[in-house]
Order: sequence, then structure tokens, then C-alpha cells
Amino acid sequence: MNRFKTSKFKNTTPKIAKKDEWINNVRGGSFSCQGNHIQASSKLVAFNTEQAGGGMVGLTSVKPGSDGQWTVTQISCHSDLVTDMGFSPFDESLLATCSGDETVKLWRLSDPELEQPSEPELTLRPGLGRLELLLFHPTSSGLLAVGTTKSPLIWDTSRQDSPLAVLEQHSDQLQSLSWKQDGSLLASSCKDKMLRVFDPRAQLTPVQSAKSLQNNKDSRIMWAKEDFLLTTGFDMMRTREVKLWDSRKLSSSLSSVSLGTSSGTLMPLFDDDTGLLILAGVGDTVVDCFEVSASEPFLSQVSHCLTDISTRGVAMVPKLALDVMSCEVMRVLQLTDSCIVPISYQVPRKNSGFEFHADLYPDTVGTTPAMSAEEWWKGGNKQVEKVSLHPDKQPKPKATPASQTPAKKELTSRGSKEDPGHGCSTSSSPLSTPSSTAAPSRSPSSTSGLSSGFLPSPSPSQSAKAIHNLLGTTSKFRHIQGAVMHRDTHITNVRCINLTTPGECDGFCVNSKHVAVPLSISGGQIAVFERSQPGRQPDTALPTIQNSVNVADLCWDPFNKHRLAVAGDDAKIRMWQVPEGGLKETLTEPELILQGHTEKIYSIKFHPLASGVLVSSSYDLTVRLWSLESEEEVKLLTGHEDQVFCMAWSPDGKLLATVCKDGKVRIYDPRKSTTPVQEGPGPEGHRGARVVWVCEGKYLLVSGFDSRSQRGLYLYSADSLSSGVIASAEIDVSPSTLIPFYDPDTSVVILTGKGDTRVHIYEIVPETPYFMECSSFNTPEPHKGLAFLPKTECNVRDVEVAVGLMLTKTTVEPVVFKVPRVKKEFFQDDVYPDTTVWWEPALTASAWLSGSNGQHKKISLKPNDMTPVSEAPKEAPVRKYMPSSYYLEEKTDEQKKEELLSAMVAKLGNLDEPLPQEAFEGVDDDEWDD
Repeated sequence: MNRFKTSKFKNTTPKIAKKDEWINNVRGGSFSCQGNHIQASSKLVAFNTEQAGGGMVGLTSVKPGSDGQWTVTQISCHSDLVTDMGFSPFDESLLATCSGDETVKLWRLSDPELEQPSEPELTLRPGLGRLELLLFHPTSSGLLAVGTTKSPLIWDTSRQDSPLAVLEQHSDQLQSLSWKQDGSLLASSCKDKMLRVFDPRAQLTPVQSAKSLQNNKDSRIMWAKEDFLLTTGFDMMRTREVKLWDSRKLSSSLSSVSLGTSSGTLMPLFDDDTGLLILAGVGDTVVDCFEVSASEPFLSQVSHCLTDISTRGVAMVPKLALDVMSCEVMRVLQLTDSCIVPISYQVPRKNSGFEFHADLYPDTVGTTPAMSAEEWWKGGNKQVEKVSLHPDKQPKPKATPASQTPAKKELTSRGSKEDPGHGCSTSSSPLSTPSSTAAPSRSPSSTSGLSSGFLPSPSPSQSAKAIHNLLGTTSKFRHIQGAVMHRDTHITNVRCINLTTPGECDGFCVNSKHVAVPLSISGGQIAVFERSQPGRQPDTALPTIQNSVNVADLCWDPFNKHRLAVAGDDAKIRMWQVPEGGLKETLTEPELILQGHTEKIYSIKFHPLASGVLVSSSYDLTVRLWSLESEEEVKLLTGHEDQVFCMAWSPDGKLLATVCKDGKVRIYDPRKSTTPVQEGPGPEGHRGARVVWVCEGKYLLVSGFDSRSQRGLYLYSADSLSSGVIASAEIDVSPSTLIPFYDPDTSVVILTGKGDTRVHIYEIVPETPYFMECSSFNTPEPHKGLAFLPKTECNVRDVEVAVGLMLTKTTVEPVVFKVPRVKKEFFQDDVYPDTTVWWEPALTASAWLSGSNGQHKKISLKPNDMTPVSEAPKEAPVRKYMPSSYYLEEKTDEQKKEELLSAMVAKLGNLDEPLPQEAFEGVDDDEWDD
């Protein structure tokens, strides 16, 4: 009777998205490899793109942005064609890729609008030739099946040196791999027409095998329900066919369906919950849907969908991302040459959109691994816990602990959150946030007389000193304000900005005259804009610097406003001279080329005091010093064991600090030693870091990541790096590294990452609480970089303490940071100490290299017509009364009426009571004078 059993999915209908819902700006291309060319997690979509010969992977999101559009970006993954890719079933942002360059790489991706990683989290090098296939294990974390040309490998990513197992070598090209849903068996199809089933933990040879395929042309294999295997391929007449097999008996198939003659590979996608099978052929405009059942008829067609464009690849969106209220049981993404087309499979039901139909959605596998790779390898057979798709039963986002929320700080009796490890504060007083004055702040405990658990409202008699003692130290910059300047000052219509510069690069660089922006045009071109000439840039014929190779980093010479240093992917540093007045024609010949590194350069920095001294770091794990006077390398510093994230000169120019991916912070004295003079533990996370000297060079401030990939700030003593972190502050969770700008005059550090919309601001003090949080600045859209100008660009009359330029997708916009003050007619000398003339050299390169030290001059920023606020005449104190609302708040209307009436009676007198004079003692009549 099973053959007459009705299926609830027999009427499943495909709905192709409207054209305005397609993901455009995609260059799919045609590749000769075994993968499906596109993969999806519940959040992201990755696909092969023809750019850079296929070594690039395109990236977009499953859902559109708030404007209804998709952002598409690219990641440079491999030096050869990306042959296969896949998202981890337990991490929606973890993508594995393999390539013809013989490597497997794991990438921690972020939203397409944000900056993507420039380096993988992990690289595996089997050393067995070109890699064709990869597949995450369905139940264990960190476990991969990797297909070389002829052998499947089982790899535990926590053991990078060698695979767990190298399965029996096939006699011809390996064409497909598939894990069984419970993770116990691995099946393969091969060009030798053999189907094989392996139990990798028991033996390296197949437990089942048979010469089952009729044609050696492209075949695919995947597990279906229970112990069934599905294969797609060609018969002897080159007709495409689908077959269903019992994995315990591969000699003959249970069922087969012919799909006509075509040369394109047939790609299968199977949903284990519904039993629905999707079949799409490369180059076809047809997507077929079948239902697979455990009894006859084993394969029954459900739908035949005609698409507008031919297929390059297909992927299935995970069940947790489906619109279950619309009865969407499956969603397929069709990759074409120029776009990605979503195809939604829905079961027509009454009340669709208003009711959850539980019979269509059995519990599905969740996103928490059942065990580790090591546990599985030792024989574990735990299964992933299943979760409900009912909207009311979806796990709610966990509330972020207060310790992980930068804007919400705990308040103790001293007004700061104590760091038990160092006895110092890692966050500022609540008064350092704009919202702190809007509502009472809750205290974690009833200390210092706050028995109610709330901060009491101040009484009129409380002095500022009493409030200060109650709340702890606060920053005078806590209410700092950021603002984008008027549009007339913007440089607009900037085309082809390179938004994928390496993470070690700030994205662009500025000085008081010029703005240099790398472009995403072949030849490593750089646009140079004049700050004195804002406005709309021409659509075409823009003169540029032709660097000839991609830009790795760039910076202006602080002592020569027209000299630009550019580090390229070819391990060379080129010096360019921009003419007075800006570029009038394209520059093709650099002024000087410095060559010595053997691999790509990470970053470059000019010396802060000596003219013509440049330092660079490279993939060859060396740091080199260059003299532009002698046009040669003068020092080679060693000691790094991995990528150098950042370098920073000390304020006096004597020492060089570095932070490295090997988890170390180092200090060099380059003129005395080529090895570090100090070394200490750096941030635990290895995704990127920046370092800067603060507090007159007494401390190092490092922005980086902790072990949970959360961004944070870490303070080190420059005299004792080995002692480790003396204070830290957690910021937020974001993939981009925070780039710090430190102002030594105010000790204010301004931090933001490429792709962020928030700019964080702190005052750094050399004592507890070390980090004093100030108001942050939010931009309307993600910015791609923020670079700062000399202090002389600040308008002191408006109490501006920093001026920067913000790079967006098409503009360069000035941003000012100012401190709100009442008496702006006076020069705020507490905010503006004499500033360093850092744009003039203190000594030459040869003098510094020979051992001489210099010091910058200082100048006052006070205009001649302004009086310092410290010399302003004192005003007579005015007694301030609290408004009546203060006394009457928290009282009912009846109480207010009663108090007003009592006050009136007290003023006029109560006739029922004796007058005051009646209580006085009188005199006798005979005592009166006549």
C-alpha cells in the first residue's frame, strides 16, 4: 500500500525570485573543477568568481541589507583556482577552501559590508598535489574530508602537521565525496566508474565497493535517507541519469531516472528532513525536484523549473534560514554568469504566512557539534542535537554580559569596574557616557551608603568635590563630540576605491596638503587629491600614480609633504614625488625604489624625528631599516616567528615596538641590536593588532583580540613588557582591527576599524583607572578608513582637539572632534598645551644612525587675540537654587496641593492660633509713665 501513500511534499512549488531580488554584480564564470561553485550558510554566500584567474572567492549575504540590496565583495584566497569550498555546519562564518595551489585554508569571514580577513585562520598543506574536494564532517567540529587527485584524506584541523588518515588511493580521478548523515561512513565516486564506501576509523580500504557507473564522465555521489546512496552521472549513451543505491549492496541500483542528453555535470542537493532532491546541470536552464522515499517508487518527480539564465552552480540554504511561516521548505541559490537567483520551494497551504505547519518541519540538526574530532576518531558516535524550526522555539539571542558591553559599565563605590588581576580599573565612570546623566545608575552592591542600590539624586548642598569623591575619576574629554564637516569641504565622486587593502594598511593616508587613496584598478594605481580643492571629482581622465603592483601599504613622509612611500606586493618600496599643486598627469616612474625584502611587505613607517629613515616589515619575517639619504638598507631586525601586525616608533625615536601574530609584543633598539631588547605576551587572538606609544612613551597601548575574538585594548609598561598586561578594556565583537590615533597633547586615543560605523574614544592616564571612556562618535554608514591631520589644522576657537579625514565608498569627508566649553571666547589652555612641531625633522638620517638623538620644537596654538581661560577674570559666585520640580518630583497631585496650601497658611498666619506677641510677658499699669 506504500505506493498509494500520499506525500505532503508532492505539490511543492518552485518560486523564482523577481529580478529586483536577484543578487547582482556577480562574475560567476566557467571553471573546470569538481565543486558546486557556490555554498551557503544561514548568513553568508560564497561562490567562485572569475576574477584573478579563479583564486578569488566572491562573498555576499543570504539576506539583503536594510536598503533591500546585497553587497558583493571578493576575498583573495589562493594563488590558483579555488576548486571547492564549504561552510562549517557549526559556524556560519567559517569557510574552508581548497585549490590547485595544493592548500586548504580556513577563513573567518565577516559581513560583506565589513573588511574581510587578509590571512586565513589556518592553512593545511598535504603535499600530495592539486586538491579537488573538501567536506566538513556533519557531527564533529574541526574535521574535514579532503580529496586529492586520487586519494581522500581525513584531517583534524587542530593537528596541522599531518592527516588522521589517507584512504586507499583510487585508480583514477576522484570525482565526489559525501559523509553519511551520522558521520560514520564516507562515500566516493571515481572516474574509474567505481563507487566506494569507507569506514575511516576502521580501515583505510573500502568496506563496500563496486564498478557501478556506466560512464567515466563527471559523477556525483551523496547520502540519501537511511542507508541509501544517490549518484548522478551518465549512461553508456551519454544520457544523464540519477540512481539510488543501497550502500550495503552496490552491485545493482534500486531505481534510476533518465534526464536527457546534455554535456553539463548534474549537481545534486538533498534535504534529509523532507526527502526532496534538487538536480541542476551546469549550463542548463532547468532545475528539477524529486522526492526520495525508502520504498517504491523510490524517485518521484515533484517539479520541473525553467530559469531565465543558465546555471554555473547551485547551493542549498540551511533550514534555519528559511521562511517557515510562508511554508518555505527549501531554498536553492542558482549561480549564473552575472547574478545569483534565489529559488524558493514552498508547499501551498491555507493560512500560509499566519500559521506554523509543524507537519512540514520536523526537528532539524542544530549548530552545536556533538563531539570533537579527537572524540570521533577514538570511536565516538554522538549525534548533533536537533532543534525545532517553530519561530516561538528558536533560541533567543543571549544577553551580552555587562563586562562585554562597552557602553554599559558597572558602578562600584569608587566608580569603576575593578580588574582583580591587577587591582586597577578597566573602564571609566558612568559619567563618561552621554547617557549616564539621563537616568540613575544602578550600583552592583549597597556600598558607600548607597543602601537603596541606586545613585541618590544630589542635594543642593552637595559640592562638586563630594560628587567627585562619590563617582571617582572622570575625563574632561568625556563629552567630546564628533561631527562631519559641511559638504562643501568633501571630496566626492571618488571612483574605484580599493576597499580590500590588507589589514595592516590604514586604507589611505593624508597630510595637510594631499590625500592618497589606492584604487581597485589594475596596475596598483593611487589617486592623489588636493585638500585645497574639494568638490566633485571628474568621472574620467583622473591622473594617478601607476605603482605597477598592488598596494600593500602607503604613507606620506612627515618632513616632505610631496613624498609618498608605497609598499607593493612585489616586496619593493617605491618613493613617489607629487608635484606642487597636485597631479596634472599620470606618474609612472618613481623617484626611488628600495629593494631587499624577499617576500610581500606588510607595512612601512617613517621615523618621527630623523628625516629619510624608513622601517618596513615583510612576509619574510624581518623588519628592515632604510636610509633615503644613502638609498639603501641599513639595518635588519630579526626575532619574529610569524606575521608582524604593526610597528611603532617611540616618541623620542630611540626604540621600535612591534606586535606579532606569534603572540608577542617586542621592543627593539635598532641602533644597538638586531634582536629585541624586551619581549612580552601580546593579545591572545591572532586576527590582527595595532600598537602605539602613550603617556610620554612610558606605556604601550595595543588594540587586538582576545581568545573569543572580542576586540580589546591592552596596556603594557614600556619598561617591563615581560610583566604582561597592566590594564585592559573590552570594546566589542567585530572582525576588523581597531586602528588607534593617539594625541600626546591630550592623551586621547581615537579608535575605529575599517568597515565600522562607531568611533571609540578614550583618555589614557598612567594610573588607575588607566582607560577613561569618552563619548563615541557614530557615522551614518560604514567607513573604510579614518586618518588624522596635524594639530595645527584644529580650530582652537571652537575647541577642536582633532581633525581627521574619513574615507567612504565614494567620498573623503573631514571629521572634527571638539570639546564642549562655555567660555569659548577664551583660549582653553588646559586642553591645548604647547604642541610638538613633528612636521619638521630634528636631525638627519646619518646623524641618527651614528647615535645622535634629537628633540622636536614646540609651539603654542594660542591666537594672539585670545586670553587663556586660566587668566580669565573670576565671576562672583551666584547661589543656585534647585527648581521647584526637584522638590515636588515623586509626589502626588494631592501632596502638592497640601504643601502649597500649608505654605500659604504659614505665610498669612493661622487665626486659630495665638499671635506671637500674645506670648510675650506684659507690664503692670502703674509702670506706665504719665
